[in-house]
Amino acid sequence: MKRYAGFKLLIVDDHAHNLFTLRTLVERYMDVEILEATSGQQALDIAVREPGIDLIILDVQMPEMDGFQTASMLKIRKKTKDIPIIFLTAAFKTEEFQLKGYEVGGVDYLLKPIDDNQLLNKISTYFRLIEKERELNKILEQKVAERTAELAAAKQHLENIITYMGEALLVLNPEGEIESVNPTACKMLDYSEADLLRMSIGDVFEEEAEEQAGAFFGTWLEALIRTGALSRIEASFIAKDGRRVPILFSRTAVKDSTGNISHIICIAKDMTGYIRDMDAVQNAS
Repeated sequence: MKRYAGFKLLIVDDHAHNLFTLRTLVERYMDVEILEATSGQQALDIAVREPGIDLIILDVQMPEMDGFQTASMLKIRKKTKDIPIIFLTAAFKTEEFQLKGYEVGGVDYLLKPIDDNQLLNKISTYFRLIEKERELNKILEQKVAERTAELAAAKQHLENIITYMGEALLVLNPEGEIESVNPTACKMLDYSEADLLRMSIGDVFEEEAEEQAGAFFGTWLEALIRTGALSRIEASFIAKDGRRVPILFSRTAVKDSTGNISHIICIAKDMTGYIRDMDAVQNAS
């Protein structure tokens, strides 16, 4: 059974009978697409024009542009620089010439007359390496796709929580300017999101009593609620029409890698009903 269907091999030799021999040998054992070139320039043209060439078998001795020159030209082109090249030669058998082949980008070097089994083994080796790389890339792509889907689902889940939460959410920069809000904040303040993003927190937030100074940066509201000592909440949002909306207000500072505050997350609960209930209890007593 022949292997490597879908692979593409370019063989380059200025002698037609050498091309025929190589083609016949490879086709006997491998189900690959074979492209042929009879010169270095033709090899360059084919490599640039044809997508997906997996391996080049390149004869060193060719007129006008030899195999080393051809390889050098292939390696400086973005589209062809990563195609592995196996050099074939009958003349250059010294170590110096073999080193030159590696220097110009060849991955292997075989001497003529070609040993059929050696050549087939070399081709198979590189095709197997390419197969393995493709398999690993598919696994990596699948993992990336799965992780991307997980992150997208988590992001959507968080956005849903923020969108439908009953408390107003405002994200400020360190200067107190509003950078993002959720729909509840817009509804509570009766502003559009676009209008709020042009404001600072001081435009929509106020504290009334001296003992409550620092409510924006403190925790006194939460403490009073927990102890049951709060009868009225003096911190308020200022709605678009000037209404004061009593709120339970908390904030959390987000710090960057240097320890500086990058954002302030503010959450406000509308306490209108709570105050009304407390008033009713006090009046009844």
